[in-house]
Amino acid sequence: MRTVRDSGIRGLLEGIFGPRKPKDLTQVDGFFKTLTAYTPVFQNWGGKLYESELIRASIDAIARHASKLVIDVQGTANQKLRTRLKGGPNAWMTYSQFLYRLTTIREMQNNAFIAPVLGEDPDEIQGYFPILPSRTTLLDVDGQPWYEYWFLNGQRGYIEADRVGVLNKFQYEDDIFGDDNRALGATMDLINMQQQGIKEGIKNSATFRFMARLSNFVKPEDLKKERERFNRENLQGESGGILLMPNQYVDAKQIDQKPFIVDADQMKLIQESVFNYFGVNMDILQNKAVGDSWAAFYDGKLEPLAVSLSEALTKMTFSRREISMGNLVTVTSNRLQYASTKEKLDVSAQMADRGIMNRNEIREIWGLPPIEGGDTFLVRGEYKDPDKDEETVTVIGGKENAED
Repeated sequence: MRTVRDSGIRGLLEGIFGPRKPKDLTQVDGFFKTLTAYTPVFQNWGGKLYESELIRASIDAIARHASKLVIDVQGTANQKLRTRLKGGPNAWMTYSQFLYRLTTIREMQNNAFIAPVLGEDPDEIQGYFPILPSRTTLLDVDGQPWYEYWFLNGQRGYIEADRVGVLNKFQYEDDIFGDDNRALGATMDLINMQQQGIKEGIKNSATFRFMARLSNFVKPEDLKKERERFNRENLQGESGGILLMPNQYVDAKQIDQKPFIVDADQMKLIQESVFNYFGVNMDILQNKAVGDSWAAFYDGKLEPLAVSLSEALTKMTFSRREISMGNLVTVTSNRLQYASTKEKLDVSAQMADRGIMNRNEIREIWGLPPIEGGDTFLVRGEYKDPDKDEETVTVIGGKENAED
């Protein structure tokens, strides 16, 4: 198996794609034809969304929770890959890093690509890697779709489209790629203007402006000399912060300039626009969501992501025949870990009494490690078999017997 040291020597591009590319670029027959009129080319939008504090906080909240998902390979078709994946998705990342970066790319670009890490045998998957190309093109290579990835360092990677996992959002006009985030442009302009307004307001609050009428000055050259004298004696050098004005200055008045700043209600509307776009709220950003609030976030945001990721990894890992025989990659989360203390207590008591969950499964809800003998199912004695008069056995050992 390739080590991190070997991968570093070969370079990340070759470590992921290997020598994978069309044998002869003359085989490329232009772009792969889609049903829409759009050319199958996706290029990162230069809107600099990630430079916004609110956008970054929203995406970070989603990615942090997504990084706790669990990836598992089920079935017997590829036991070797299942063994490899126990150590991580690839030689460079942990699972939490893989899920965090993949989710961040998807939320930022609305398109995320998972490339298989290929070994010496190009048909054998060694792991998964989330890539961030600056440009992606779908080519027609001898009648088959291939992805051509362009990276910022000038390198390019090639791989068959059916070997890549694709996660996207807002897919409407293009048959392959999701739309960009230009719909958020107006909101970003408001956020930018609000930040500039606050900055200018702070600057203006530290200065004083006034106006006064000068008497006994008729000639323009006299006005010029007086202005230069006033600036020299009051605004330069060590004036001590005190303005000394002769009696020629009359009707002196301070100019009170108030910068326009969006009020709290309007700012809340701007924030809500961002939250609605990304499917989060302030409780999620500030780690206050528990119980039903967190469950709603999981159902609306994390679970669809987990389903899409599970399907994408399954499709790129197994053939149709292998999938039909029960081989798949699952992405799950123990959502009860994020319930309130009262909800955890209720679930623990009810599920344990009826033999639905064993002690180790309940300990997992509370973030505790498994214990020896914790896989035994316990059932309260007053629960009876509806087909029999006698009571059920109080202790049932093993999952198979518990199901019986």
